[in-house]
Amino acid sequence: MGEQGWRVHVDPARCIGAGICAGYAPAHFVLVDGLSRPVAERIAPADPVLNAAESCPMEAIVVSDAADDSRIAPEP
Repeated sequence: MGEQGWRVHVDPARCIGAGICAGYAPAHFVLVDGLSRPVAERIAPADPVLNAAESCPMEAIVVSDAADDSRIAPEP
């Protein structure tokens, strides 16, 4: 993984506002108008963010390496 950390993206077209991400990683996700948004696009690596991405029922959350955009979660 690169020194730049991770990039977090929530696809608003896929998000159904289940709130699981905010439950797993409240420091990293907020619900705005019923949909999830990352608090910051670039973050330091954090296991709760991986848990949130893997638990999203719509796979709306994508975590990638900020240095090379390789996908970290959810696993393909």
